[in-house]
Amino acid sequence: MIYSETPIDVRYAETDKMGVVYHANYAIWFEVARTDYIYKAGFSYADMEKAGIISPVVDLNIKYKQSITYPEKVIIKTWISHYSPIRSIYSYEILNENREVVSTGSTTHVCLKKGSNRPIRLDKSFPEWHEAYMKIHEETEKGIDRKL
Repeated sequence: MIYSETPIDVRYAETDKMGVVYHANYAIWFEVARTDYIYKAGFSYADMEKAGIISPVVDLNIKYKQSITYPEKVIIKTWISHYSPIRSIYSYEILNENREVVSTGSTTHVCLKKGSNRPIRLDKSFPEWHEAYMKIHEETEKGIDRKL
């Protein structure tokens, strides 16, 4: 798999009354990690949005295996587990300081024309992005394992 690793310092404000990271923060961390992955691949959501395209989350899955508490540091490993010109699925593993997987998840995204909510094809609107993702997909299919 072609992946990125994004470090996150757990902030006190992200914890609940029990001192555990509140579950909704995992979705925020996934967004931070996904944006980092896209940046490391050479692209940005900001450029996409300037062109009038948005990429909303249409599905979110999170599995909690072990609690994370303040002031831990975690790493979010991110990769593309499915890609087509219409839909992308990003997968995530949250690793604790011992590099143990404490949570897993995925987000599914489509690209839409802003305002009309009409789906668009990434290969037509952003051919460079599509080509890069196709290359990543092909490398993953060949069993290549590397960090962006």
